[in-house]
Amino acid sequence: MNRLATALVILLAGSFSCLSAQNDAVSYVNPLLGSQRSAIGYGGTMPFVTAPFGMTDWTPQTRQNKISVTSYNFDDATISGFIGTHQPAIWMGDYGYVTVIPQVGELRTTPESRKLAYSHASETAQPDYYRVSLDAGANGRIQAELTATERCSIFRFTFPETGKARVIVEASRPGIAGMAAVDPATREISGFNPHRMDAHLGPLALKNFKGYFVVQFQQAPEDMKTYGMGDATAASSRGAYAEFKPGQTIQVRVGTSFISVEQARENLRREIPAWDFQAVRKNLHAVWNQKLSRLQMPEAKDDEKRLLYTAMYHTLLYPRVFSEYGRYYSAFDDKIHSGESYTAYSIWDTFRAENSWLTLVAPERIDGMITALLQNFREGGWMPKWPNPSYTNIMIATHADSLVAEAFRKGFHGFDQQLAWQAVYKDAMTPPDGDTTRRWLDREEHTPYEARAGLTYYKQLGYIPTDRTDEASSRTLEDSYDDWCVAQIAKALGRTEDYQFFLKRSLNDRNLYNPALGLMNGKTSDGKWAPIGGTRDDPGNRGVSGWTEGDAWVYTFSPFHDQAGLIQLMGGAENYDRKLDQHFSGGHNVHSNEPSHHYGYLYDFGGEPWKTQAMVRKIAAKEYDATPGGLDGDDDCGQMSAWLLFTAMGFYPVNPASGEYMIGSPMYGKISLSLQNGKTFRVEAVNNSAANVYIQSATLNGRPLDIPVITWEQIQAGGILHFVMGSKPSQWGSHWKPLPVSVH
Repeated sequence: MNRLATALVILLAGSFSCLSAQNDAVSYVNPLLGSQRSAIGYGGTMPFVTAPFGMTDWTPQTRQNKISVTSYNFDDATISGFIGTHQPAIWMGDYGYVTVIPQVGELRTTPESRKLAYSHASETAQPDYYRVSLDAGANGRIQAELTATERCSIFRFTFPETGKARVIVEASRPGIAGMAAVDPATREISGFNPHRMDAHLGPLALKNFKGYFVVQFQQAPEDMKTYGMGDATAASSRGAYAEFKPGQTIQVRVGTSFISVEQARENLRREIPAWDFQAVRKNLHAVWNQKLSRLQMPEAKDDEKRLLYTAMYHTLLYPRVFSEYGRYYSAFDDKIHSGESYTAYSIWDTFRAENSWLTLVAPERIDGMITALLQNFREGGWMPKWPNPSYTNIMIATHADSLVAEAFRKGFHGFDQQLAWQAVYKDAMTPPDGDTTRRWLDREEHTPYEARAGLTYYKQLGYIPTDRTDEASSRTLEDSYDDWCVAQIAKALGRTEDYQFFLKRSLNDRNLYNPALGLMNGKTSDGKWAPIGGTRDDPGNRGVSGWTEGDAWVYTFSPFHDQAGLIQLMGGAENYDRKLDQHFSGGHNVHSNEPSHHYGYLYDFGGEPWKTQAMVRKIAAKEYDATPGGLDGDDDCGQMSAWLLFTAMGFYPVNPASGEYMIGSPMYGKISLSLQNGKTFRVEAVNNSAANVYIQSATLNGRPLDIPVITWEQIQAGGILHFVMGSKPSQWGSHWKPLPVSVH
């Protein structure tokens, strides 16, 4: 049997064993989705084996990751190791990572020299298991398998009959003062990696930061050694290795920690107490299936199930756990604390839909996630906007305010509400250090924490001027929404004066509407209109015209809380809808980036919901499919995937902190979500098809529903949202009008 045939047998056997055991939700997940550049786009995802919200993710390493480069790319032909990574998105860096490399023959430690060829035909990628056959040349093939827990992993390496078998543990890369030590008596390699790739983006040095690891072998090594540890210049990588007789299957356990080597051992003792690979995999499979199976789509085709269950897998990866059995290392004061912690909040992306999705499918996590942000505030002075794991000053505004407001609105009570008020009030009222002496450039290095850059001007002028602060126009509009969120928190806490103050200030978005253009337009400090700017890819948009990853078209409809005000500014719903028509027909809707994500749902506000119904189905069909290249744009910690999941169900949180969801067009005849409270919310769409995208009528639990809105409470109550679909637009929902922000 030739190598290709053997690989296919291995692949089919693995697939069959999973599918034949039970046709469950996990079997439909394809972690390779989004890992390949294609005509659709590039999702920047990796085939992670990890638990939901796992602290450490495990993936094959086809290239050396860095900021803007992920560890795995589907188009690469070689694998140089298996990395325990904490890199949450393609344009973020890794930190505290460790790499495990199987090898035969002579010792080779550089990524280029140790890489081994593989084919996708020999690759099995699932949330609970990864397997691949690596070509070791004349020595034969190495079969590598891995499964994992929340903080640990276990590998099985089956080595060929010839050549010295070896497992290398790379502690750190050239120039990084990592450490590795061997203990033959305990068959253990331990050490740490102090590398934080994006440390230059934040104000904190974090002298105590380290990613610790413990690697244990079931079989006794013939030899164990370190390498690179005596190199004072650190021109090579640092690590250690264990060597074995050929022809064996070697099992390797890896524990990770941000607290200590001993804590890494403790994590292993708790999570992988025995050398039982199958038991670890079975448990991880069950954990994933429990979460994924909350979503049911009985009428969907297999490819459609693969697409949606993979999207759900992506949404359940972040924010990641950052605590270890009652303790956590804080990347904000560089100390160890008691409590629960999370990190990897891509908040500028995920506040839009990902966080709202988690309130539905992982509500047991929300209090802990909000508490983690408040701990960051207490330890570092501010809630972060993109902790990785410390302040990075990436992106704009303080949308942690939105996460807190959404938690208040949806009745989560397991966090310190008074501390939450202090945190959001500081965001809204305290300018960052040096606010008027810095432009706050995108990803500017070694600045103080940015918070709401330009807040000094915002408080004085009612907008942030483009000649004083970069990305000023986008900041003004996004800060206005955050003010609305702070107002809602004040209202919930009975702080009436604060509520009225921030509610009024939330209307600052209107200060940038230029009636001559019918678009939002930045202003300079003397009150004049700034140049409107070029395309979304024009770097000048950040400065002269003041936009963030967009332009005036992308940002005009951005105030989620004030669509009624925008309708008024534009002279009525008809003009509002026509401007939306121009937005889409002019190619301004760029779904690969988050500021465009709510646009398809905005016709609901303008009284033409049938256009929303057609548009969201069109976007979903164009931007997603179930192949490795089937994700348009960086998934950004689940936001791209969350958009698809909401759209498939037929509704979307345009204003996520409002507790309201705008109705689109459900993608399947039946789809349901099992809720934490034991109830089920089911969406039924009679006559649904690719042609029948238009809602003709709707009922909620048997009662007529004639508005394109449902609420958090209606979803939590369970029941059936029933639609009758058709091939032609109807007037259903067209008489609803959004309520304006009311300032007394």
